[in-house]
Amino acid sequence: MSKFLLTALLLLPCCLWAQPKMIKDTTNTDTLDNQRDLIDVARSLFNVRPRTIKAEKDKSVYFSFLPVSSAVPGGGKALFTSTTAGFYLGDRNTTYISSVTFAPYFNFKGRYGLPVRSNIWLKNNSWNILGDTRILIYPQYTWGLGGRRDNNDKILLDYNYIRLYQSALKRIQPYFFAGIGYNLDYYINVKTDNPGEVEKFTGYTFGTGKNSFSSGASINLLYDTRNNSINPLPGVYGNIIYRFNPRILGSIDHWQSLYIDVRKYISLNPASNKKNVLAFWSYYWTSLTNGTPYLNLPSIGWDPYQRSGRGIEQNRYRGEKLFYFESEYRSDITRNGLFGYVLFASVNSVSEPNNNRFAFWHPAAGAGLRIKFNKKSGTNIGIDYGFSKGYSAIMVNLGEAF
Repeated sequence: MSKFLLTALLLLPCCLWAQPKMIKDTTNTDTLDNQRDLIDVARSLFNVRPRTIKAEKDKSVYFSFLPVSSAVPGGGKALFTSTTAGFYLGDRNTTYISSVTFAPYFNFKGRYGLPVRSNIWLKNNSWNILGDTRILIYPQYTWGLGGRRDNNDKILLDYNYIRLYQSALKRIQPYFFAGIGYNLDYYINVKTDNPGEVEKFTGYTFGTGKNSFSSGASINLLYDTRNNSINPLPGVYGNIIYRFNPRILGSIDHWQSLYIDVRKYISLNPASNKKNVLAFWSYYWTSLTNGTPYLNLPSIGWDPYQRSGRGIEQNRYRGEKLFYFESEYRSDITRNGLFGYVLFASVNSVSEPNNNRFAFWHPAAGAGLRIKFNKKSGTNIGIDYGFSKGYSAIMVNLGEAF
């Protein structure tokens, strides 16, 4: 616990890097009248008469939908769909926008996933309620621990996965929240083609059997001056999650972890309506004790929103500690905001199993196109191409990566 408190104190200067501005209404009708999204385009194509400004202003829920086909680990194609609902539970001048995302996927080889994520802000930001529920059949390559292994030195894990994360944070001061949560991870029927191969390949004994069950509580601290997490405007975000999993709550092994996430958004021309933003994201994720199950160890692409490591295969690097840093430049292509682009670069490192040091650093970079789906909620369709040594991929998502 002392390590947790020390880290929290070290994070405070980052959170206070810039004094936040008061929350302002991002749905100003004068600004939005000059903006276009895919809904406006559809109305023009199908000659649908636009609704009045008053009707739009009174609207409280904004939906965005995206179907896409993509490759899955282990080979084959899967159909992904993603639906995001953005809505306000209070005056939008004093309440951040809430969001719920449902992104199921399936194919014809028995692989499927049903993930639901929610970020709810109650009236006047009095409470922030976070949820992450997943039911997955999820084939996943693994390269063992550390950053030394060759890209072809891997095995395919196949398992079922149930996740239930829920947390509630109360506002303590403007922009600062504290609360508790519950976290459950259940990995079922973890297997490869050869029994016992996982422990032999990884050299790790915890959580490499047939099943792995973790149940624990968390202490959460949050500092957030962004009023729209779907498409963040200039501001600061800081998040600390200390998780402990005692056997009394059902965990097979007793273990603790710490996750620290800091983000900063800088507007390069705040007086202009055209987006011109620099965004920075860094997180540090570490296991604090022995006994952390293998699939719960820090791993690239397994951050809470699974958005890190664009251009690096998910799960490529795993260790007891992980450091990640990413920067992104975001700008509009058209003055009406319908099209935009991003340029991004990142670097990450995981600790080595023999000495716990960050010995290997892994860069990635890429670019992406942004298409405004819903200007009311700020939801973009993001089409990104990312690459790193020996790997590249195209990713399609609703909303920004961070």
